[in-house]
Amino acid sequence: MSTHTLLKRSEPEAQGISSRAILDFIETAEKTIEALHSVMLVRHGHVVAEGWWAPYGPDIPHMLFSLSKSYTSAGIGLAVAEGRLTVDDPVLKFFPDDASAEPGENLKAMRVRHLLSMNTGHTKDTTEALHRAEDGNWPRAFLALPVERAPGSHFLYNTGATYMLSAIITKLTGQSLLEYLTPRLFEPLGISGATWETDPRGINTGGYGLNVKTEDIASFGQMLLQKGVFNGKRIVPEAWVAEASFPHSDNNNGTQSNIDWQQGYGYQFWRCRHNAYRGDGAFGQYCIVMPDQDAVLAITSGVSDMQRVLNTVWVYLLPAMRSRSLPADPQAAASLKAKLAQLALVPVQGQKNSAVAAQVNGRTYTLDANEQKAESITLTAGDNDFTVHIRDARGEHMVKGAYGTWLKGATTLQIEGSDKVAASGAWASDNTFVMKTCQYETPFRPTTTMTFQDAKVQVEIKMNVGFGPNAPLVWSGTAQD
Repeated sequence: MSTHTLLKRSEPEAQGISSRAILDFIETAEKTIEALHSVMLVRHGHVVAEGWWAPYGPDIPHMLFSLSKSYTSAGIGLAVAEGRLTVDDPVLKFFPDDASAEPGENLKAMRVRHLLSMNTGHTKDTTEALHRAEDGNWPRAFLALPVERAPGSHFLYNTGATYMLSAIITKLTGQSLLEYLTPRLFEPLGISGATWETDPRGINTGGYGLNVKTEDIASFGQMLLQKGVFNGKRIVPEAWVAEASFPHSDNNNGTQSNIDWQQGYGYQFWRCRHNAYRGDGAFGQYCIVMPDQDAVLAITSGVSDMQRVLNTVWVYLLPAMRSRSLPADPQAAASLKAKLAQLALVPVQGQKNSAVAAQVNGRTYTLDANEQKAESITLTAGDNDFTVHIRDARGEHMVKGAYGTWLKGATTLQIEGSDKVAASGAWASDNTFVMKTCQYETPFRPTTTMTFQDAKVQVEIKMNVGFGPNAPLVWSGTAQD
Protein backbone atom coordinates (compact mmCIF):
# COMPACT_ATOMS: atom_id res chain seq x y z
CA MET A 1 0.00 0.00 0.00
CA SER A 2 1.18 3.53 -0.75
CA THR A 3 2.54 5.64 2.07
CA HIS A 4 0.68 8.72 0.85
CA THR A 5 -2.09 9.95 3.13
CA LEU A 6 -3.81 12.72 1.15
CA LEU A 7 -6.22 10.37 -0.62
CA LYS A 8 -8.71 8.52 1.56
CA ARG A 9 -9.16 4.74 1.40
CA SER A 10 -12.43 2.80 1.22
CA GLU A 11 -13.89 -0.60 0.46
CA PRO A 12 -14.98 -0.69 -3.19
CA GLU A 13 -18.62 -1.51 -2.43
CA ALA A 14 -18.98 1.57 -0.22
CA GLN A 15 -18.13 3.67 -3.28
CA GLY A 16 -20.47 1.85 -5.65
CA ILE A 17 -18.15 -0.59 -7.39
CA SER A 18 -17.88 -4.33 -6.94
CA SER A 19 -14.68 -5.88 -5.63
CA ARG A 20 -15.36 -8.77 -8.00
CA ALA A 21 -15.36 -6.43 -11.00
CA ILE A 22 -12.00 -4.97 -9.99
CA LEU A 23 -10.63 -8.47 -9.48
CA ASP A 24 -11.87 -9.45 -12.95
CA PHE A 25 -10.07 -6.42 -14.37
CA ILE A 26 -6.80 -7.32 -12.63
CA GLU A 27 -6.95 -10.99 -13.62
CA THR A 28 -7.83 -10.17 -17.22
CA ALA A 29 -5.00 -7.66 -17.41
CA GLU A 30 -2.55 -10.28 -16.18
CA LYS A 31 -3.73 -12.75 -18.82
CA THR A 32 -3.97 -10.42 -21.80
CA ILE A 33 -1.65 -7.45 -21.19
CA GLU A 34 2.13 -7.65 -20.93
CA ALA A 35 2.52 -6.04 -18.44
CA LEU A 36 0.97 -3.60 -15.99
CA HIS A 37 3.27 -2.22 -13.29
CA SER A 38 0.77 -0.47 -11.02
CA VAL A 39 -2.87 0.45 -10.77
CA MET A 40 -4.78 2.80 -8.48
CA LEU A 41 -8.54 3.32 -8.81
CA VAL A 42 -10.17 6.31 -7.09
CA ARG A 43 -13.97 6.55 -6.79
CA HIS A 44 -15.81 9.43 -5.11
CA GLY A 45 -12.45 10.66 -3.81
CA HIS A 46 -11.51 7.34 -2.18
CA VAL A 47 -8.87 4.86 -3.28
CA VAL A 48 -10.80 1.59 -3.66
CA ALA A 49 -8.00 -0.52 -5.15
CA GLU A 50 -4.25 -0.15 -5.43
CA GLY A 51 -1.53 -2.58 -6.37
CA TRP A 52 2.01 -2.85 -7.70
CA TRP A 53 3.52 -5.75 -9.58
CA ALA A 54 6.81 -6.51 -7.82
CA PRO A 55 9.56 -5.40 -8.23
CA TYR A 56 7.59 -2.16 -8.74
CA GLY A 57 6.33 -0.57 -5.54
CA PRO A 58 4.31 2.32 -4.09
CA ASP A 59 7.30 4.48 -3.16
CA ILE A 60 9.17 4.00 -6.43
CA PRO A 61 8.87 6.76 -9.06
CA HIS A 62 8.03 5.71 -12.61
CA MET A 63 9.04 7.23 -15.92
CA LEU A 64 5.94 8.98 -17.35
CA PHE A 65 7.04 9.78 -20.89
CA SER A 66 4.30 11.92 -22.49
CA LEU A 67 2.04 11.87 -19.44
CA SER A 68 4.47 14.65 -18.44
CA LYS A 69 2.69 16.86 -20.98
CA SER A 70 -0.44 17.09 -18.87
CA TYR A 71 1.54 18.47 -15.92
CA THR A 72 3.08 21.01 -18.30
CA SER A 73 -0.43 22.06 -19.28
CA ALA A 74 -1.22 22.70 -15.62
CA GLY A 75 1.89 24.88 -15.42
CA ILE A 76 0.71 27.02 -18.32
CA GLY A 77 -2.74 27.28 -16.74
CA LEU A 78 -1.22 28.54 -13.51
CA ALA A 79 0.92 31.06 -15.35
CA VAL A 80 -2.15 32.30 -17.24
CA ALA A 81 -4.00 32.71 -13.93
CA GLU A 82 -1.08 34.74 -12.60
CA GLY A 83 -1.31 37.09 -15.58
CA ARG A 84 2.08 36.12 -16.97
CA LEU A 85 0.74 35.26 -20.44
CA THR A 86 -2.37 34.40 -22.44
CA VAL A 87 -2.94 31.50 -24.80
CA ASP A 88 -3.27 33.99 -27.65
CA ASP A 89 0.23 35.40 -27.16
CA PRO A 90 2.52 34.85 -30.18
CA VAL A 91 5.19 32.25 -29.53
CA LEU A 92 7.79 34.62 -31.01
CA LYS A 93 7.05 37.13 -28.26
CA PHE A 94 8.94 35.05 -25.71
CA PHE A 95 12.08 34.40 -27.78
CA PRO A 96 13.09 37.68 -29.45
CA ASP A 97 16.77 36.72 -29.56
CA ASP A 98 16.29 33.21 -30.92
CA ALA A 99 14.21 33.73 -34.04
CA SER A 100 15.23 34.70 -37.55
CA ALA A 101 15.18 38.41 -38.41
CA GLU A 102 12.51 37.57 -41.00
CA PRO A 103 10.32 34.76 -39.65
CA GLY A 104 7.76 33.18 -41.93
CA GLU A 105 4.11 34.14 -41.83
CA ASN A 106 3.04 30.82 -40.30
CA LEU A 107 5.59 31.13 -37.51
CA LYS A 108 4.45 34.67 -36.83
CA ALA A 109 0.87 33.37 -36.62
CA MET A 110 1.73 30.61 -34.12
CA ARG A 111 0.18 31.20 -30.70
CA VAL A 112 0.61 29.53 -27.31
CA ARG A 113 -2.71 27.76 -27.81
CA HIS A 114 -1.30 26.09 -30.93
CA LEU A 115 1.53 24.63 -28.85
CA LEU A 116 -1.01 23.42 -26.32
CA SER A 117 -3.39 21.82 -28.80
CA MET A 118 -0.76 20.24 -31.06
CA ASN A 119 -1.69 22.16 -34.19
CA THR A 120 1.39 24.33 -34.68
CA GLY A 121 1.43 23.90 -38.46
CA HIS A 122 4.44 21.59 -38.56
CA THR A 123 4.18 18.45 -40.66
CA LYS A 124 6.76 16.51 -38.61
CA ASP A 125 7.42 16.21 -34.87
CA THR A 126 10.16 18.71 -34.04
CA THR A 127 11.75 16.77 -31.17
CA GLU A 128 14.54 15.16 -33.20
CA ALA A 129 15.64 18.54 -34.54
CA LEU A 130 15.88 19.91 -31.00
CA HIS A 131 18.16 17.07 -29.93
CA ARG A 132 20.39 17.73 -32.95
CA ALA A 133 20.98 21.38 -32.01
CA GLU A 134 24.76 21.63 -31.76
CA ASP A 135 24.69 24.69 -29.51
CA GLY A 136 22.10 23.15 -27.15
CA ASN A 137 19.69 26.02 -27.83
CA TRP A 138 16.47 24.10 -28.32
CA PRO A 139 14.14 27.14 -28.64
CA ARG A 140 16.31 28.50 -31.45
CA ALA A 141 16.27 25.11 -33.16
CA PHE A 142 12.46 24.97 -32.90
CA LEU A 143 12.00 28.46 -34.33
CA ALA A 144 14.38 27.72 -37.23
CA LEU A 145 12.23 24.87 -38.53
CA PRO A 146 9.82 25.41 -41.43
CA VAL A 147 6.15 25.75 -40.45
CA GLU A 148 4.56 24.30 -43.55
CA ARG A 149 0.89 24.87 -42.72
CA ALA A 150 -1.18 27.53 -41.05
CA PRO A 151 -1.24 27.07 -37.26
CA GLY A 152 -4.57 25.66 -36.13
CA SER A 153 -5.24 23.95 -39.45
CA HIS A 154 -4.34 20.35 -38.57
CA PHE A 155 -3.38 18.08 -35.66
CA LEU A 156 0.16 16.73 -35.37
CA TYR A 157 1.46 15.19 -32.17
CA ASN A 158 4.55 17.31 -31.58
CA THR A 159 6.55 16.84 -28.40
CA GLY A 160 8.80 19.75 -29.32
CA ALA A 161 5.76 22.02 -29.01
CA THR A 162 5.35 20.95 -25.39
CA TYR A 163 9.02 21.66 -24.76
CA MET A 164 8.41 25.22 -25.93
CA LEU A 165 5.70 25.60 -23.28
CA SER A 166 8.27 24.64 -20.66
CA ALA A 167 10.75 27.08 -22.17
CA ILE A 168 8.13 29.84 -21.99
CA ILE A 169 7.65 29.19 -18.27
CA THR A 170 11.41 29.49 -17.76
CA LYS A 171 11.54 32.71 -19.81
CA LEU A 172 8.72 34.23 -17.77
CA THR A 173 9.79 33.12 -14.30
CA GLY A 174 13.52 32.43 -14.39
CA GLN A 175 12.71 29.01 -12.96
CA SER A 176 12.55 25.57 -14.45
CA LEU A 177 9.06 24.17 -14.91
CA LEU A 178 9.73 21.74 -12.06
CA GLU A 179 10.75 24.59 -9.75
CA TYR A 180 7.71 26.61 -10.78
CA LEU A 181 5.28 23.73 -10.24
CA THR A 182 6.69 22.49 -6.94
CA PRO A 183 4.99 24.98 -4.58
CA ARG A 184 1.97 25.56 -6.83
CA LEU A 185 1.03 22.00 -7.83
CA PHE A 186 3.29 19.28 -6.50
CA GLU A 187 3.41 20.18 -2.82
CA PRO A 188 -0.38 20.76 -2.53
CA LEU A 189 -0.93 17.34 -4.14
CA GLY A 190 1.54 15.65 -1.79
CA ILE A 191 4.04 14.99 -4.59
CA SER A 192 7.62 14.80 -3.34
CA GLY A 193 10.83 13.64 -4.96
CA ALA A 194 9.71 14.41 -8.52
CA THR A 195 12.47 14.66 -11.13
CA TRP A 196 12.31 16.04 -14.66
CA GLU A 197 14.82 15.75 -17.48
CA THR A 198 16.31 18.94 -18.92
CA ASP A 199 17.76 20.17 -22.17
CA PRO A 200 21.48 21.10 -22.30
CA ARG A 201 20.65 24.55 -20.86
CA GLY A 202 18.63 23.34 -17.90
CA ILE A 203 15.12 23.83 -19.30
CA ASN A 204 12.81 20.93 -18.42
CA THR A 205 11.89 18.89 -21.47
CA GLY A 206 8.17 19.42 -20.80
CA GLY A 207 6.80 16.80 -23.17
CA TYR A 208 8.51 13.90 -21.40
CA GLY A 209 11.01 13.22 -18.64
CA LEU A 210 8.88 13.60 -15.50
CA ASN A 211 9.18 10.82 -12.92
CA VAL A 212 6.64 10.51 -10.09
CA LYS A 213 4.89 7.76 -8.12
CA THR A 214 1.55 6.12 -8.90
CA GLU A 215 -0.37 7.98 -6.21
CA ASP A 216 1.09 11.24 -7.53
CA ILE A 217 -0.65 10.47 -10.81
CA ALA A 218 -3.90 9.61 -9.00
CA SER A 219 -3.79 12.81 -6.92
CA PHE A 220 -3.25 14.87 -10.07
CA GLY A 221 -6.22 13.15 -11.70
CA GLN A 222 -8.40 13.68 -8.64
CA MET A 223 -7.59 17.39 -8.69
CA LEU A 224 -8.64 17.52 -12.34
CA LEU A 225 -11.82 15.55 -11.61
CA GLN A 226 -12.69 18.10 -8.91
CA LYS A 227 -12.21 20.91 -11.44
CA GLY A 228 -8.95 22.13 -10.00
CA VAL A 229 -9.62 21.60 -6.29
CA PHE A 230 -7.78 19.14 -4.05
CA ASN A 231 -8.42 18.57 -0.34
CA GLY A 232 -10.61 21.66 -0.29
CA LYS A 233 -7.97 23.95 -1.78
CA ARG A 234 -8.07 25.57 -5.20
CA ILE A 235 -4.95 24.41 -7.08
CA VAL A 236 -5.68 25.11 -10.76
CA PRO A 237 -8.43 27.44 -12.05
CA GLU A 238 -11.67 25.65 -12.89
CA ALA A 239 -11.78 27.44 -16.23
CA TRP A 240 -8.38 26.04 -17.15
CA VAL A 241 -9.38 22.45 -16.36
CA ALA A 242 -12.44 22.89 -18.58
CA GLU A 243 -10.42 24.46 -21.38
CA ALA A 244 -7.57 21.94 -21.17
CA SER A 245 -9.93 18.96 -21.34
CA PHE A 246 -11.99 20.41 -24.21
CA PRO A 247 -11.31 18.92 -27.69
CA HIS A 248 -9.54 21.79 -29.46
CA SER A 249 -8.02 19.60 -32.20
CA ASP A 250 -9.70 17.04 -34.43
CA ASN A 251 -7.46 13.96 -34.50
CA ASN A 252 -9.90 11.54 -36.12
CA ASN A 253 -8.06 9.73 -38.91
CA GLY A 254 -11.05 7.64 -39.94
CA THR A 255 -9.68 4.25 -38.92
CA GLN A 256 -10.99 1.80 -36.35
CA SER A 257 -7.61 1.18 -34.71
CA ASN A 258 -6.55 3.08 -31.59
CA ILE A 259 -10.01 4.57 -31.37
CA ASP A 260 -9.28 6.36 -28.09
CA TRP A 261 -6.62 8.39 -29.90
CA GLN A 262 -9.26 9.80 -32.27
CA GLN A 263 -11.70 11.42 -29.86
CA GLY A 264 -10.15 14.89 -29.95
CA TYR A 265 -7.17 16.56 -28.31
CA GLY A 266 -7.27 19.33 -25.73
CA TYR A 267 -4.45 21.26 -24.13
CA GLN A 268 -2.01 18.35 -23.65
CA PHE A 269 -4.85 15.96 -22.83
CA TRP A 270 -6.46 13.27 -24.98
CA ARG A 271 -10.22 12.90 -25.11
CA CYS A 272 -11.51 9.32 -24.63
CA ARG A 273 -14.71 7.52 -25.34
CA HIS A 274 -17.38 7.63 -22.61
CA ASN A 275 -16.84 11.38 -22.03
CA ALA A 276 -13.55 10.65 -20.29
CA TYR A 277 -10.18 12.29 -20.88
CA ARG A 278 -6.63 11.42 -20.02
CA GLY A 279 -2.98 12.21 -19.98
CA ASP A 280 -0.91 9.31 -21.23
CA GLY A 281 2.66 8.34 -21.98
CA ALA A 282 4.47 5.80 -24.11
CA PHE A 283 4.23 2.14 -23.15
CA GLY A 284 1.15 2.60 -20.98
CA GLN A 285 1.38 5.43 -18.44
CA TYR A 286 -2.16 6.71 -17.80
CA CYS A 287 -4.06 9.29 -15.81
CA ILE A 288 -7.68 8.62 -16.83
CA VAL A 289 -10.34 11.05 -15.60
CA MET A 290 -13.95 9.82 -15.81
CA PRO A 291 -16.29 12.70 -14.83
CA ASP A 292 -19.52 10.76 -15.48
CA GLN A 293 -18.38 8.04 -13.06
CA ASP A 294 -16.66 10.41 -10.58
CA ALA A 295 -13.56 8.23 -10.91
CA VAL A 296 -9.85 8.40 -11.66
CA LEU A 297 -7.61 5.56 -12.75
CA ALA A 298 -3.80 5.76 -12.56
CA ILE A 299 -1.79 3.09 -14.35
CA THR A 300 1.89 2.58 -15.03
CA SER A 301 3.03 -0.19 -17.33
CA GLY A 302 5.32 -1.48 -20.05
CA VAL A 303 2.99 -2.37 -22.90
CA SER A 304 3.19 -2.19 -26.67
CA ASP A 305 -0.59 -2.06 -27.21
CA MET A 306 -1.90 0.93 -25.26
CA GLN A 307 -5.40 0.68 -26.73
CA ARG A 308 -5.82 -2.79 -25.23
CA VAL A 309 -5.38 -1.34 -21.74
CA LEU A 310 -8.14 1.21 -22.32
CA ASN A 311 -10.41 -1.42 -23.86
CA THR A 312 -10.01 -3.51 -20.71
CA VAL A 313 -10.89 -0.52 -18.54
CA TRP A 314 -14.04 0.19 -20.54
CA VAL A 315 -15.16 -3.46 -20.52
CA TYR A 316 -14.51 -4.36 -16.87
CA LEU A 317 -14.41 -1.22 -14.74
CA LEU A 318 -16.65 1.37 -16.38
CA PRO A 319 -19.92 -0.64 -16.36
CA ALA A 320 -19.27 -1.82 -12.80
CA MET A 321 -19.51 1.70 -11.35
CA ARG A 322 -22.92 2.31 -9.81
CA SER A 323 -24.48 5.58 -8.68
CA ARG A 324 -25.11 4.23 -5.17
CA SER A 325 -23.13 2.16 -2.71
CA LEU A 326 -23.40 -1.61 -2.94
CA PRO A 327 -23.98 -4.16 -0.19
CA ALA A 328 -20.78 -5.19 1.55
CA ASP A 329 -19.15 -8.29 0.06
CA PRO A 330 -16.48 -9.37 2.58
CA GLN A 331 -15.46 -12.46 0.67
CA ALA A 332 -14.91 -10.64 -2.62
CA ALA A 333 -13.20 -7.74 -0.84
CA ALA A 334 -10.83 -10.16 0.89
CA SER A 335 -10.05 -11.92 -2.39
CA LEU A 336 -9.30 -8.60 -4.06
CA LYS A 337 -7.02 -7.46 -1.22
CA ALA A 338 -5.16 -10.77 -1.28
CA LYS A 339 -4.69 -10.53 -5.03
CA LEU A 340 -3.46 -6.94 -4.90
CA ALA A 341 -1.03 -7.76 -2.09
CA GLN A 342 0.70 -10.53 -4.03
CA LEU A 343 1.01 -8.95 -7.48
CA ALA A 344 4.34 -9.62 -9.16
CA LEU A 345 5.80 -9.79 -12.62
CA VAL A 346 6.48 -13.41 -13.47
CA PRO A 347 10.17 -14.21 -12.89
CA VAL A 348 12.11 -16.39 -15.31
CA GLN A 349 10.93 -19.98 -15.22
CA GLY A 350 13.42 -22.85 -15.35
CA GLN A 351 16.10 -24.69 -13.40
CA LYS A 352 18.95 -23.57 -11.16
CA ASN A 353 21.31 -25.99 -12.83
CA SER A 354 21.94 -27.63 -16.19
CA ALA A 355 24.21 -30.07 -17.97
CA VAL A 356 26.65 -27.31 -18.99
CA ALA A 357 26.35 -25.09 -15.92
CA ALA A 358 29.60 -26.24 -14.31
CA GLN A 359 31.46 -25.96 -17.62
CA VAL A 360 30.45 -22.35 -18.32
CA ASN A 361 30.35 -21.09 -14.73
CA GLY A 362 32.81 -18.20 -14.38
CA ARG A 363 34.08 -18.66 -17.92
CA THR A 364 34.69 -15.45 -19.86
CA TYR A 365 33.65 -15.28 -23.50
CA THR A 366 35.28 -12.72 -25.80
CA LEU A 367 32.64 -11.17 -28.04
CA ASP A 368 32.99 -10.51 -31.74
CA ALA A 369 32.94 -6.87 -32.81
CA ASN A 370 29.50 -5.36 -32.31
CA GLU A 371 27.82 -1.97 -32.57
CA GLN A 372 27.44 -1.69 -28.78
CA LYS A 373 31.21 -2.25 -28.34
CA ALA A 374 30.62 -4.97 -25.78
CA GLU A 375 33.89 -6.89 -25.35
CA SER A 376 33.15 -9.90 -23.14
CA ILE A 377 30.48 -11.64 -21.08
CA THR A 378 30.72 -13.97 -18.07
CA LEU A 379 28.04 -15.91 -16.22
CA THR A 380 28.86 -16.74 -12.61
CA ALA A 381 26.25 -18.90 -10.88
CA GLY A 382 25.81 -19.70 -7.20
CA ASP A 383 23.33 -21.87 -5.33
CA ASN A 384 20.69 -19.14 -4.97
CA ASP A 385 21.81 -16.30 -7.21
CA PHE A 386 23.92 -15.51 -10.24
CA THR A 387 25.89 -12.62 -11.73
CA VAL A 388 26.31 -11.61 -15.36
CA HIS A 389 29.44 -9.54 -16.08
CA ILE A 390 29.68 -7.53 -19.28
CA ARG A 391 32.85 -5.65 -20.21
CA ASP A 392 32.88 -2.77 -22.68
CA ALA A 393 35.04 0.24 -23.44
CA ARG A 394 33.95 1.90 -20.18
CA GLY A 395 34.91 -1.04 -17.97
CA GLU A 396 33.20 -4.00 -16.36
CA HIS A 397 29.52 -3.95 -15.42
CA MET A 398 27.48 -6.54 -13.60
CA VAL A 399 23.88 -7.49 -13.01
CA LYS A 400 23.09 -9.76 -10.09
CA GLY A 401 19.89 -11.82 -10.06
CA ALA A 402 18.09 -14.67 -8.31
CA TYR A 403 16.37 -17.87 -9.34
CA GLY A 404 12.57 -17.89 -9.24
CA THR A 405 12.26 -14.37 -7.85
CA TRP A 406 13.43 -10.79 -8.43
CA LEU A 407 16.63 -9.56 -6.79
CA LYS A 408 17.00 -5.79 -6.60
CA GLY A 409 20.30 -4.05 -7.15
CA ALA A 410 22.02 -1.55 -9.43
CA THR A 411 24.17 -1.69 -12.53
CA THR A 412 26.59 0.60 -14.33
CA LEU A 413 25.45 -0.66 -17.72
CA GLN A 414 24.23 2.13 -19.97
CA ILE A 415 20.52 1.42 -19.82
CA GLU A 416 17.78 3.95 -20.39
CA GLY A 417 16.26 5.85 -17.51
CA SER A 418 17.71 4.36 -14.34
CA ASP A 419 20.58 2.30 -12.95
CA LYS A 420 18.22 0.53 -10.54
CA VAL A 421 17.39 -3.01 -11.63
CA ALA A 422 15.86 -6.23 -10.40
CA ALA A 423 16.95 -9.42 -12.10
CA SER A 424 15.66 -12.97 -12.36
CA GLY A 425 17.15 -15.89 -14.23
CA ALA A 426 17.14 -19.64 -14.82
CA TRP A 427 18.30 -22.35 -17.18
CA ALA A 428 15.57 -22.70 -19.80
CA SER A 429 17.27 -25.78 -21.27
CA ASP A 430 20.51 -27.70 -20.86
CA ASN A 431 22.55 -25.07 -22.71
CA THR A 432 20.42 -21.89 -22.53
CA PHE A 433 20.39 -19.43 -19.63
CA VAL A 434 17.78 -16.66 -19.58
CA MET A 435 17.93 -13.46 -17.52
CA LYS A 436 15.24 -10.80 -17.27
CA THR A 437 16.38 -7.41 -16.02
CA CYS A 438 13.56 -5.17 -14.80
CA GLN A 439 14.55 -1.49 -14.75
CA TYR A 440 11.87 -0.86 -12.17
CA GLU A 441 11.70 2.93 -12.41
CA THR A 442 10.97 2.59 -16.12
CA PRO A 443 8.83 0.45 -18.47
CA PHE A 444 11.89 -1.40 -19.74
CA ARG A 445 12.58 -5.07 -19.08
CA PRO A 446 15.26 -6.55 -21.36
CA THR A 447 15.57 -10.32 -21.67
CA THR A 448 19.09 -11.67 -22.16
CA THR A 449 19.38 -15.20 -23.57
CA MET A 450 22.79 -16.91 -23.52
CA THR A 451 23.11 -20.10 -25.54
CA PHE A 452 26.30 -22.10 -24.99
CA GLN A 453 27.67 -24.62 -27.47
CA ASP A 454 31.13 -26.12 -26.95
CA ALA A 455 33.45 -23.07 -26.57
CA LYS A 456 30.96 -20.65 -28.14
CA VAL A 457 28.19 -18.44 -26.82
CA GLN A 458 25.43 -16.57 -28.61
CA VAL A 459 23.84 -13.71 -26.71
CA GLU A 460 20.46 -12.22 -27.64
CA ILE A 461 19.11 -9.16 -25.81
CA LYS A 462 15.48 -8.34 -26.50
CA MET A 463 13.70 -5.29 -25.07
CA ASN A 464 10.05 -5.69 -24.11
CA VAL A 465 9.09 -2.30 -25.59
CA GLY A 466 10.85 0.36 -27.59
CA PHE A 467 10.47 3.21 -30.05
CA GLY A 468 10.55 2.18 -33.69
CA PRO A 469 11.90 -1.23 -34.77
CA ASN A 470 12.58 -3.35 -31.71
CA ALA A 471 14.98 -5.92 -33.13
CA PRO A 472 17.06 -7.82 -30.58
CA LEU A 473 20.79 -7.30 -30.14
CA VAL A 474 22.76 -10.40 -31.08
CA TRP A 475 26.35 -11.02 -30.02
CA SER A 476 28.59 -14.02 -30.64
CA GLY A 477 31.60 -14.95 -28.56
CA THR A 478 34.34 -17.50 -27.93
CA ALA A 479 35.68 -18.74 -24.61
CA GLN A 480 39.00 -17.14 -23.68
CA ASP A 481 40.54 -20.41 -22.43
